[in-house]
Amino acid sequence: MDGLGKILILIGIVLVIIGIIWTAIGKLPGDFVFKKGNTTVYLPIMTSIIISIILSLIFYFFGKFK
Repeated sequence: MDGLGKILILIGIVLVIIGIIWTAIGKLPGDFVFKKGNTTVYLPIMTSIIISIILSLIFYFFGKFK
């Protein structure tokens, strides 16, 4: 398989992963919501960790293709 095919497969996998994360935002167990009166504070800790891991993997694989 040539380089372009590998990149297209990688882009497809990344889009699927982003779609799964996008539907799960705000529903992950490590995301905290604090409500008091009219104030709401949202701390997406688990979502941030997962996005960080995915971006690290993407940059790692793109570094391998160079």
